Amino acid sequence: MEYSFEQLNLSKHLRYAIEDLGFEKPTPIQAEAFPVILSGKDVVGISQTGTGKTLAFMLPLLDELKFSKQTTPRIVVLVPTRELVIQLVEQIQEFSKYMDLRVVGVYGGVNMNPQREAVAQGCDIVVGTPGRLYDLTLTRALQLKAVKKLVIDEVDIMLDLGFRVQLTNIFELLPERRQNIMFSATMTEEVDALIDDFFIAPHKIAIALSGTPLENISQQCYAVENFYTKVNLLAHLLEDKEEFRKVLVFTSNKKTADRLFSKLEEDFSSEMSIIHSNKTQNYRIKSIEAFDEGTHRVLIATDIIARGLDFDKVSHVINFDTPTYPENYMHRIGRTGRAEEEGKTILFYTEKEASAKLEIEDLMDYKIPQMDFPSDVEISKDLLPEEQPDDFEGNHNRNLKKRNLNPGFHEKKEKNKKTNQGGSYYRELAKKYKKPKTKGDKNFNRRNKKK
Repeated sequence: MEYSFEQLNLSKHLRYAIEDLGFEKPTPIQAEAFPVILSGKDVVGISQTGTGKTLAFMLPLLDELKFSKQTTPRIVVLVPTRELVIQLVEQIQEFSKYMDLRVVGVYGGVNMNPQREAVAQGCDIVVGTPGRLYDLTLTRALQLKAVKKLVIDEVDIMLDLGFRVQLTNIFELLPERRQNIMFSATMTEEVDALIDDFFIAPHKIAIALSGTPLENISQQCYAVENFYTKVNLLAHLLEDKEEFRKVLVFTSNKKTADRLFSKLEEDFSSEMSIIHSNKTQNYRIKSIEAFDEGTHRVLIATDIIARGLDFDKVSHVINFDTPTYPENYMHRIGRTGRAEEEGKTILFYTEKEASAKLEIEDLMDYKIPQMDFPSDVEISKDLLPEEQPDDFEGNHNRNLKKRNLNPGFHEKKEKNKKTNQGGSYYRELAKKYKKPKTKGDKNFNRRNKKK
């Protein structure tokens, strides 16, 4: 069934903003979530990235939010990363451009004082990461007594990052009578436990589950020997600037991201950025802006930004490493093919990563088309330490023993074979008499009894 924004009976302020943004019709998650959230029930939404869930929970909340002069917030939105805070604040400001609304974003990694001043001046909506929001409540700069709506977005990754304690602390500070709204890309045991503990008979909405492949995304994969061969293949693909015009490259961890960046830097430094959690806040923001605005066409990233961040017109998502968890593959490729545009993804996998690739295909019930390895790409024989064969360490130790290089395995010298036998006086007495020299030698008798 086709829906339109007119059917949602939105306020004119929201209708004007939506028209300015060029949205023609609500997505399925937006159409289904709107009346449920308006009803005031607790809501749990399971929706894949790229399905418009930000507007799904903000439309009904903004539609019923009336002007107020109170300084304490009425809506709290929690997200897992600083980048998401910044992006969400900008989106809410776009949605509410014709409304008299105050939105403040708070996040860690920067000085708290400007954020304290911002919330003290008053706000209707506060968007924040759990840690910084809780810190502001402890300093009494932020009061949560008037909060009527709590939204937790990307809750699965929030729990993965270890925010359960902060979330529990925030729940205890909020009024009991409130509406809870939660969105997640996947359901886990931790997510279920959070729902059981703090939600009251939530209404569940499931749209485009994480195992559902997006039809407008073309997928390919390459079997690759090792890290350095992956680098060579990626460099070869990136040479085609017309085809690979805006590329997100995902790695499994920060160390691999830095290695890859250093290897490609010589050829692509002027058109490449990198982002992961070890980078400073300013560096991360600049990297995102350079990629989003088109100054750089390549962004190397870890899974920290695989969910939630919205980039326009990403031509390709390249999985430099095969993700261990198949759901993460879905989150990664969801960065392209957004807003019904065509997207393309490429997966690199080694022999060790083949089983992870099979799990991804099982989740999607889809066989990723295999591409022939380009003949003009060099297959490197160099290996990272973690790519060495499993028996490499064992052979190495055996060689050390053979060459007697390991000091822990040499033959002890004669003097070091001696053991402590106690005082020589008593040993000599025992050897000569086999019994105490006198009846009064109590120490000798006591020692023999202990033996």
